[in-house]
Amino acid sequence: MTARSRADLATASRIVVKVGSSSISGDAAWRIPVIVEALARAHARGAEVVLVSSGAIASGIPFLRLDQRPTDLATQQAAAAVGQNILVYRYQEALRPFDIVAGQVLLTTGDLENPTSRSNARRAMERLLGLRVLPIVNENDTVATQEIRFGDNDRLGALVAQLIEADALVLLSDIESLYTKPPSDPSAQPLDVIAADADLGGLEFGATVVNGVGTGGAATKVSAARLAAASGIGVLVTSADLVGRALAGESIGTWFEPAL
Repeated sequence: MTARSRADLATASRIVVKVGSSSISGDAAWRIPVIVEALARAHARGAEVVLVSSGAIASGIPFLRLDQRPTDLATQQAAAAVGQNILVYRYQEALRPFDIVAGQVLLTTGDLENPTSRSNARRAMERLLGLRVLPIVNENDTVATQEIRFGDNDRLGALVAQLIEADALVLLSDIESLYTKPPSDPSAQPLDVIAADADLGGLEFGATVVNGVGTGGAATKVSAARLAAASGIGVLVTSADLVGRALAGESIGTWFEPAL
């Protein structure tokens, strides 16, 4: 049943959780076991959980002995090929104590736009969940080009939530909630609940942020959250450090009410 409020996350049957590169790559890799523990608790109560995780390119960079994120497509693809392997290995190692098996699912926009590929992707995801596997979804960066990219994994998270008709989507960020203005602005106020038909025209979410390891930011999360909410999926945006509290249904973050 669709999560109508944050509290419903504690009992939601099917949840998609999205985490970005900056939260789990490089010096932040320690956060992977923290996130996995929260997912495992939801899994243990019977929930079906899907993790959409960025971080393939960022994870591959050190193994290619690169000093920074590559700018050319071929090297980005090479880093993704190496990094995806490392990323899933780290998740599987963290899942091992909970006796949960991870399943890797790599997608491009074409997979979700083509009816046949979309049907195949959905069937595979449904079977993985039925087998109590935890799917780990990422953009297929090894073959994706600018023309066929989702643009950001917040959007991918929303599209995956739509694909499997999830009850809720949790977008993990670097800050606890969204604000009326950039958090650095002293007049910025945290946003608690955003109605499905709310006019956000007067708010300043800022442009997409591009850092050394990934892309994202408040604007992409708002766009993805509204996309999912319009499909009847409740969305919570909060900090990756608070994922356990989020999945327990606590009153944190910014909640996007689903359209009825």
